[in-house]
Amino acid sequence: MEHTDREIKRYFRNIFGFRVRNVDPFKIALTHRSASANDAVAGRLNNERLEYLGDAILGTIIADFLYHKYPLESEGVLTRMRSKLVNRNRLNNLARKIGLPEMMRMDNHISSNTPNGNAFEAVVGAIYIDQGFKKTYDIILRNIFLAHLDMDAVYQEDDDYKSRLFIWAQHNHHKVSFEVQSSDSRKDPHYMAVLSLDGKKLTQGLGKSVKQAEQAAAEKALAALKEKGE
Repeated sequence: MEHTDREIKRYFRNIFGFRVRNVDPFKIALTHRSASANDAVAGRLNNERLEYLGDAILGTIIADFLYHKYPLESEGVLTRMRSKLVNRNRLNNLARKIGLPEMMRMDNHISSNTPNGNAFEAVVGAIYIDQGFKKTYDIILRNIFLAHLDMDAVYQEDDDYKSRLFIWAQHNHHKVSFEVQSSDSRKDPHYMAVLSLDGKKLTQGLGKSVKQAEQAAAEKALAALKEKGE
């Protein structure tokens, strides 16, 4: 769905808490490559370049925040905490929570499960271009992360879902296996891990590495098992 400039500006004012100066970067940030491929006007203009920029800006914001919030923690602990906050699943969930999928412009045949964490990173890139780093830092940290996430709860999370799943499986006499497939794209490589329990497919996960994909599938599996009371 394509939104008007006014609708885009209203969304960012209501959800992110600032007034857009130049709407153009935001229109690009909200354009999935599936929508730009056959666009006679935009050509192949989409949010992939902004995603690259936003990924770097977001990583810096979170790293700076953690460095000052946890002054006694080691580099390893801070790195793991940053990974928890900016991993694909968390950004996907955060994007859904703030209604970003409904603002996206994409091909109608694209699944609604398309990872929207990528779009969130593109939005961060657009905010940086429009507002500069200091304002972007405040917007993303205060109005999004601190408003929608419990940082202390994230800090205490055990994020090694794969190990937890294998421990559960061994204790309950089940067999867990993964089958990983990679994309054909050199520009945007990603992996899909299919998790099977006792030979039957249970969940699947996406990631930019095999490890990320397997962890995503294991996290979903643990959630599914919890719902069943396992």
